[in-house]
Amino acid sequence: MQIQTTRFGPIEIETEDILFFAEGLLGLENCQQWVLLADAQNTALAWLQSTERADIALAVVSPRRFIPDYQLRVARRELAPLRLPQLGDAQVLVVVGKNGHGVTLNLKGPLVLHLGARLGRQVIANGELPVQYELGVFQAPLKKSA
Repeated sequence: MQIQTTRFGPIEIETEDILFFAEGLLGLENCQQWVLLADAQNTALAWLQSTERADIALAVVSPRRFIPDYQLRVARRELAPLRLPQLGDAQVLVVVGKNGHGVTLNLKGPLVLHLGARLGRQVIANGELPVQYELGVFQAPLKKSA
């Protein structure tokens, strides 16, 4: 099937590629169907594209890529709708944002995915995790040319 997107233009997806978020995402409760797209230029980055709204695509990353000791603490009942056979089957992603200082990660409201069942859920993590964890300003490495 083909979906229209404002960021990527029309893209072809398979029905089985759709991730279902029964409760949507915070602020996007009416968007329940999403597809996860790899970024062609940055292997650390992916895009969670709404199949229902062409204008909604969220940049997402694995938090452990940037914070190796990141641990998600959440009540088991929060994960029950995902029907995970084992907690280790969960894939955790966080939404990337930016502020005046650089790139941020939302560590407080991660997305938990059960890719095998094509189910996702945004949870609120227990503990003192920031909504805007600053990674800082990224600058391209310079190479001496002369």
